[in-house]
Amino acid sequence: MKRTLLAVVLTGLCTVAVAADEVGLPGSAAPDGASVYIISPADGATVGRQVSVRFGLRGMGVAPAGVNRPRTGHHHLLIDVKQLPPAGAPIPNDSRHLHFGGGQTETSLTLKPGTHTLQLELADAHHVPFVPALVSKRITVHVE
Repeated sequence: MKRTLLAVVLTGLCTVAVAADEVGLPGSAAPDGASVYIISPADGATVGRQVSVRFGLRGMGVAPAGVNRPRTGHHHLLIDVKQLPPAGAPIPNDSRHLHFGGGQTETSLTLKPGTHTLQLELADAHHVPFVPALVSKRITVHVE
C-alpha cells in the first residue's frame, strides 16, 4: 500500500513538473540597467559570407548554460527572426536561434548572400529569457 501511494504521488509530481515546463516558467529577473548589444559588425555593414559577430553585455556577467549564478546569463544569436521567442519558455535551438551555452562572447557565421538581421537575446541558466527581455537592437547586414 505504501509503495502504491508513493508511486501515485511521484507520478503526480512528475506530471505537474512536465505541465509547468510546457506552459513555460517565468524567466529570471533582469537586473536594472543591464543591456546586451552587438559590438560588430556595425548596423548596415556589407560583409563577406564569413561574418564575425562580437557580443557585448553591460551590468551582468556571462556564465555557461546550467550555471545558476546571480546577475549572469548566456547569449543567443537570433538570425532573421522577426518575433522574439515567447517569454517564460526556453529559446528554441535551431538554425535561426543559435545558443552560446558555453559562455562564448563571439562567433563566426557563414551566411548566404543577401540581407540578414542579427539580434542577441540573453537567457538564464535554463535558456529562458530574462524578464524583462534583454535583447539587443536588431541590426541588418548585407552579405556579398
